[in-house]
Amino acid sequence: MSTRPKALFAMHEEHLALLFPAPLLRRLDTIADIDVTLVAERFDDPRLSLDSLAETEILITGWGCPPLDEELLAAAPRLRAVLHAAGSVKSLVSPACWERDLLISSAADANAVPVAEYTVGAILLAGKGIFTLGERYRRERTFTLAQIQASVGNNGRRVGIVGASRIGRKVIDLLAPYDLELCLYDPYTSVDGIPQASLEELLSRSDIVSLHAPATSETRHMLDRERLKLMPDGAVLINTARGSLVDTDALVAELKSGRLSAILDVTEPEPLPPHSQLFDLPNVFLTPHLAGSHGNELSRMGAAVVDELERLAAGLPLAHRVTYDDLERAA
Repeated sequence: MSTRPKALFAMHEEHLALLFPAPLLRRLDTIADIDVTLVAERFDDPRLSLDSLAETEILITGWGCPPLDEELLAAAPRLRAVLHAAGSVKSLVSPACWERDLLISSAADANAVPVAEYTVGAILLAGKGIFTLGERYRRERTFTLAQIQASVGNNGRRVGIVGASRIGRKVIDLLAPYDLELCLYDPYTSVDGIPQASLEELLSRSDIVSLHAPATSETRHMLDRERLKLMPDGAVLINTARGSLVDTDALVAELKSGRLSAILDVTEPEPLPPHSQLFDLPNVFLTPHLAGSHGNELSRMGAAVVDELERLAAGLPLAHRVTYDDLERAA
């Protein structure tokens, strides 16, 4: 009789092959008793027998997994752990999960890597004026050879990081080799070697501001009309966190004036309505929420889950456990 824990995939089936390519599936199969052809997109899936839920000890979840509510937990009395092959678990876990004292793990650290990489690329390109000058070249279709652009360059560029989250800290680490002047605002934590400032001080003295705070009641519209006005002329706002951190109407007003530029991977609302002015402003660079894991980056999250499964099977503590207290400050 197998001593491997009984596991079940619960996510959008289309993501399975990218999250768990064949080598990871083979490794996973040596650790857990799992049917790699069965992916539950809902817990009333006719392919999912009552016995299979009743025997499941570990759920391997991802985007598209239904909420783990009381009904599901009642049908899965042996369930003891949820290993989430994605970032935030806020939409997944319910109060019943904490009452059951389930072990919850997230691949948010793995998902932070591409977000930080995107952000660093955006910071360096913004410092060189790539987005604004590139748009001007596209519009005017000419430029003067050897003309010095006095306003661009990354030597001593002042970059403000809002939020020492896992992504914010990763961005700081990746920026270490560059000749940038970093500043941090976070009311709860600090980073060695990085000067702290109030949010107002950071905004007023930064050429580039990058947002990495979670979406909470406290952070909603933290960049409102008054705070956006503190940013110096020519400054760039980068948002790869959550759209709700910024008052969209206030941002549009500043952008329309030409005073600021923005690189936005997230917005409020999301997606934007087709008539949004953000699509037409030349000083806005929009991307469709792609800073996080896509394509071959998903397998990094799958590998993180398999690593957690190995720890669980060996009786070791989870490396990326999520607790109830973590949720309020998580993305």
